[in-house]
Order: sequence, then C-alpha cells, then structure tokens
Amino acid sequence: MSAVKGPLTIPQFRQAYRSGTEPRELLTQRWEALCRLGVGPDGDPALISTVSHEYLERQIDRLQRSIPVDSPLFGIPFVVKDNIDVEGVPTTAAFPGRNAPASRSAHVIDLLQGAGAIVLAKTNLDQFATGLVGTRSPFGRVPNPFSKDYVSGGSSSGSASLVARGFVPFALGTDTAGSGRVPAGFCNLVGLKPTPGLVSTYGVLPACASLDCVSVFTLTVGDAEDILPIISDGRGRPADEARFHARVPERLAFGPTLRVGVPRDLHFDDADYESAFVDAVHRIEALGHRVVPVDGSPLERVAKMLYQGPWVAERYSVVGPLIEANASGLDPTVSRVIAQACGMTAVQSFEALYALRAAEAQIRSIWSDIDVLMVPTAPGIPTQAAVAQDPVGSNAALGRYTNAVNLMGWSALALPSAMTPRGVPFGICWVAPAGCDAALLHAARGWEAEVQLPMGAQLGARVPWVHPASIDLPERIAGEAVVPIGVVGAHLEGLPLHHQIVNAGARLLGRTRTAPRYKLFALPGGPPARPGLVRANIAGGADAGDPQGVASIEVEVYAFPQHAVGPFLSMIAPPLGLGSLELEDGRWIKGFICEPCGLDGATDITASGGWRYHLGLA
Repeated sequence: MSAVKGPLTIPQFRQAYRSGTEPRELLTQRWEALCRLGVGPDGDPALISTVSHEYLERQIDRLQRSIPVDSPLFGIPFVVKDNIDVEGVPTTAAFPGRNAPASRSAHVIDLLQGAGAIVLAKTNLDQFATGLVGTRSPFGRVPNPFSKDYVSGGSSSGSASLVARGFVPFALGTDTAGSGRVPAGFCNLVGLKPTPGLVSTYGVLPACASLDCVSVFTLTVGDAEDILPIISDGRGRPADEARFHARVPERLAFGPTLRVGVPRDLHFDDADYESAFVDAVHRIEALGHRVVPVDGSPLERVAKMLYQGPWVAERYSVVGPLIEANASGLDPTVSRVIAQACGMTAVQSFEALYALRAAEAQIRSIWSDIDVLMVPTAPGIPTQAAVAQDPVGSNAALGRYTNAVNLMGWSALALPSAMTPRGVPFGICWVAPAGCDAALLHAARGWEAEVQLPMGAQLGARVPWVHPASIDLPERIAGEAVVPIGVVGAHLEGLPLHHQIVNAGARLLGRTRTAPRYKLFALPGGPPARPGLVRANIAGGADAGDPQGVASIEVEVYAFPQHAVGPFLSMIAPPLGLGSLELEDGRWIKGFICEPCGLDGATDITASGGWRYHLGLA
C-alpha cells in the first residue's frame, strides 16, 4: 500500500501537473503528510526535520514565478540526508548539538532547485555518516519498510525509507563506504552512486572528504536518469569549493550485450541472499548477456582498507574534537569506530596509500575483460536484534562488496533484484569504471524490465512507463533471431491479452513512445476494450489523417522469436493488425496499427498519451 495518495514517480508528477493539478496543492499535501509523521524518536525515525511552511512557500513562489514549466524537475518534491546543507535549516548529521541553520545550500541543492525540485525535509542517518545499518542515531533507529525486525541500511537510512514508502520520488543521500547502495538494496530501490568527483560535494559535511559522493535514491531507473545530468552539471560551481574534483567525462553506452563479471567464491551471511544472487546470474544470462567469472579477492582486500587504514583519520578530522570533549549526544559505536584514528601514524598512512596504488595496478586490468562487475549489494540483511548484539561486526559485514568502490574511483548502481521468502528485498550492484554512470543507467533498463518488481514498498505498484529516447533493438537474443514488435493496447503488461505475448516467448525490450505523428482511439465493442493507433497524414486529409491533435503515444516493445510472429499475428482480430510503426527516435519497427474503417463510433483519446493513461493505470 502507498503511504500517501497520488503520484509516486517523476513522470507521474508531470502527468498530474499536465492534468491540471496545481503544484502548490500537491506539494503542500506532501509536506503536510511528512509533518504528520513527526520527527525523531518520538515521531518517525526516518525524519530529523521538515522545512518550515515559510520556506516551502518561498520555494513554490520561486517555482511559479521564475522556473519554466518545462524544466526537468518542475514541482518534483524530494528530501535530503541531514549531512547536506539546505539554507536556513540545521545540518545535524544526526548529532543534536549541531543546531545552527546553514548559511547557504549545498551546490547540489542549488542545481536541483534551479531545475524546479522542491525540498520538503531532512532525513536521519547513521551519525556523521558512519555506518551501514541505520541504527546509530539519537533520532531513532530507522526500521526496514518491509519489516520492522530488520534494518533499513545506512547511513542514508531516512532518505531510503521515505522514497520506498512513496512520500517523495527521489532523495539525496551520501556514499563513502556504501551508504547510498546498501539502503537501496534493503529497501527495494535504485541507488545511484556516481563516480567520485562527478557531483559536487560543496556543502556536504565530510565523512571522508577524499571519497565522499552525493548519492540518489529513486523508485525507478528512469527517475535516476532524469536526475543525473542535473546534479552532475559543472556550470556555476562556487569558486570557494576547495574539495571539488575535476569533472569526469562520461563513457559511451555499453553495447547491447554486456560482459558481466561475477566474482568467484562470494561469501554470504544469508542463505536467501545466496539463492537470490544465483537467480540474478541466471537472469543476466537469460537477458543475453555474457557472465565472466573474475577473481574478487583483490577487491575484498581493498575493502578492508577503508576502516583499517588512514581514511578513518578523515572522519576524525571532523568528529575528533567532539570525541576528545566526550560530547553529549555522540553515538557510542560511532565514537568507538572513529577513535581508532588516534593510534595511527603518518607512516601508516603512506603505507596504506602505497598498498592501495599497488592494488589499483593489479585490479585495473579487469576492465579489459568485462564491462560491469555484478555483486550482491550486501552479503545478508541483519535484524535489529543482531545489530544491537554486535554493532561493529554486523555493520562491517555489510561493506564487503561496497567499501572498495570509492577507493578505486569507480561508478556504481544498486538495483532491486528479488524479494526473499521472508518478505525483505535483495538487491544487486553493478560496478563500472569512472565515468560510466549514464551507461550503467541505460543498461539497467533491461534489467528493470526483466525483474518486474514493485516500486519500493508499494506492493501494488509496478514500475510505470518510462520514455527513453532510444531503446536497444537486437536482431538476436541468446543466438535466436527476434522481431521487435510494438504494442499499445490490450496486449500491454498486466492487461487482458498480455498472456498471448507471454505464450509466444516474447521478451520486453523497453517502454518508449511513437513519433509525434499518431492518433489513438478507444474502439467500440469488447471485451476486451481495445484502442486503435493510426498514423496521421501530415500533408492533410480527412478523418484520422487530420494532423491536428497528433501526439507521441506510449508503446511497449517486445522481442518476439521469429518463429512465433506468424501464430501471434493469426490471433489479432480486425480492425487491428501488424504494420510499420515509427518510434520517437526515428527508427521503424513492426507494431499494432488500426484500419481507418474501424474508427466508426471510436473516441479520440490521443490527448491521454497512451492506453494505460486512458484506463487510469499509469
């Protein structure tokens, strides 16, 4: 069940505004829903603070006065991990003594607000972003949204929880050791961990300043794709940003067939997770990708360096004075972990750097054999009780497959993969070289379409329509010739005739739009109710040939085994048939079209943008 009524994803918010909903009305409703939760241990532990009504109004006034309605994030609400500055709001980092309002916002906040996004609240975290469990905070332990007996993951626990529960379509976290990936895995979310330096960390309270990344939680891959180019925009960076790294150029997209590295001898702490990962490897092969076994032991050695090496001293540079003063409000486990830096020497720091450089040289060659490395986001999901009994050991285990990534300067993307028999999520993580952030997201669309999981904790809501500018149209999958066919009506996933596509052995390639040259009509008759898609005559003409009111219509594209096309065609009843269909990117495929003679008594529903929208299912 959704925690709130209304849109969940960025496209759904856009559709609500196109349908006449006022941004002020919808944004105020979401802000009020968060306010009703309460904050901290006496309210909802995912929340540390909500923005004031005055600040909310200032954002909405600016939105309506100076932000174009076609801005990419116009009126999209989000929440922010409370180690990222929002002007006028305290940045506590889950330490109550840090209660002075921030004098200016982090650069990433400026970029998002400039694109039309609206900040609603600050979220809980493992104190000073030190932890992967979501329990190390005086503001409360954040429970897993699927089961209060399990942890949510950390340190970006509150951000993940609120996105999974549907309060906002995206949230900012941070990631040093896995804080943007582990909560995504435990909360059934997409977790984008950019290449270090791609997104400004100006205005982010450091955990390890040399490794920190701003991360993003979303319900869908498409929403993360919308946000990445905005937060990685290098224009207008503050001149006093001393910790910004040089902009990393983006890599081109991977080819349609990925070489997916899977480490040998993975270690799991959870039998359900081990089984789910085996299934994930089989899914990769079923998608037509090639699995390449690799040696993962060098990465596990690097992972151990993060908390056993000098990088703990970076945390001490921020928290050390509080530890020395025995400040009230410090989480005892956080203090214990960071205090390890007291015994470290400069010699040890250089020795660790030399060891990391040697490991980099050894590991770098992996990318000549693979495109992405696939690992479980975590080796298991601990219960709240297990973390309470062993707070350091339980936490340390969760970084086994995440700790090394920022030390190596790589990009990563956490993805939902399965629900375990206990009803808690299992996630995978794709890791790639620096600059592959956009390529990872593009490649992940096929994975998302394959797993078909609910969005976050919205058990009744599946991943909705996404509209990539282009989708891959392979000629063969797993060596078999295929024919891409676009469907727009009763054959769509979840609708009455979809079983015909399943029985034909077809595989979803993606969801996109037609070229803006089509009209869509609700045909008389049924059941089942069916639409008719007609290409308009741009040169003019009668009936459906009138070019007025044409649009891009949403379409699902399936790869049909070549031998199954004929039998499938024989089941299509007139006035529908298979013809040629132009996609938004200009390519042509086979797809459902309607004979003009079948439009007698039909209703023009072109303005809906697609059959699902007409039925109220999108």
